[in-house]
Amino acid sequence: MKIEGKEFRTIWFDEENKVVKIIDQTKLPHQFVIKDLKTVKDAINAIKVMEVRGAPLIGGTAAYGMVLAILENNDLEFIKKSAEELIKSRPTAINLEWAVHRMNNKLSMINSNDLFSVALKEAKEICDEDVKFCENIGLNGLKLIEDIYIKKKDTVNILTHCNAGWLATINWGTATSPIYHAHKKGIPIHVWVDETRPRNQGANLTSYELNEEQIPNTIIADNTGGILMQRGEVDMCIVGTDRTLSNGDVCNKIGTYLKALAAYDNNVPFYVALPSSTIDWDTKNSKDIPIEERNSDELSYIEGIDNKNQIKKVLIYPNKSKAINLAFDVTPAKYVTSLITEKGICDASSEALKNLFNKN
Repeated sequence: MKIEGKEFRTIWFDEENKVVKIIDQTKLPHQFVIKDLKTVKDAINAIKVMEVRGAPLIGGTAAYGMVLAILENNDLEFIKKSAEELIKSRPTAINLEWAVHRMNNKLSMINSNDLFSVALKEAKEICDEDVKFCENIGLNGLKLIEDIYIKKKDTVNILTHCNAGWLATINWGTATSPIYHAHKKGIPIHVWVDETRPRNQGANLTSYELNEEQIPNTIIADNTGGILMQRGEVDMCIVGTDRTLSNGDVCNKIGTYLKALAAYDNNVPFYVALPSSTIDWDTKNSKDIPIEERNSDELSYIEGIDNKNQIKKVLIYPNKSKAINLAFDVTPAKYVTSLITEKGICDASSEALKNLFNKN
């Protein structure tokens, strides 16, 4: 996708300098900074502090983190420890563990002299695969937007939550991919962008990337979606997911559950877009999903740009107040209209997912 008219991916490998390049998302939307990751610790830190975020991009970063570990030291014990540390860096997004296991499986029978070249090839394949998956998600989801446009014959208003855009993946995005495809096809689109406290990924990232693609959008406070649905100003909701269970339950950024409830109450279709790498086939109960609790400072402090064009952090809560910062919630499958995947669209149910992905 584009930034200032130039095509970018969110992550890539610099062959000449042997470093991984990322877009530092903690600086957006006020500064566009490309950062070098030189060590596996750099990759782990980038995931922890959310310089990279979004389940597919976290997976891609973890894959490249394994490449960096091999560059540092191709000793098998060091690589094993690095893999463990990468998996621990953030607990909720399943893509992280999936990518590390995939890298380990690929490397397990490889001669030490070939570890780097094989690892780099596999990391690139993981990222290329995600681009294709997200593109297909967009083509499948496009049909849903087209159906609404054919009936409405006017602008399709879509509400999304957090950032499930190309900045959360390698390219295209998940929830935004159908939007980008519809826009490219000439369908008039308007996106309601949830601010998404406390990290403001909607305001800082989703609106930013939609602006760069010249797609009309309006930032709203997280609690505004309900009244917009009551007024008939939302035609559909599309969100992403960090982990989807095989029964169709969806774990996504905190606040997703409340949007699904509002959509259900107002007969607004609620779609979840995801690549198959985000499906957790093993966890059977949503209560067993590890819900990340982040530092409460993310709630009590907020960053912005001052009149001198400097990024500043300010305290917005009383000094004596306590806060809890749960990063994700779970939306039960019964509130999900359909899942949009690279394989097609299906019901949020065990039977539908198994049939779509040929799981016995």
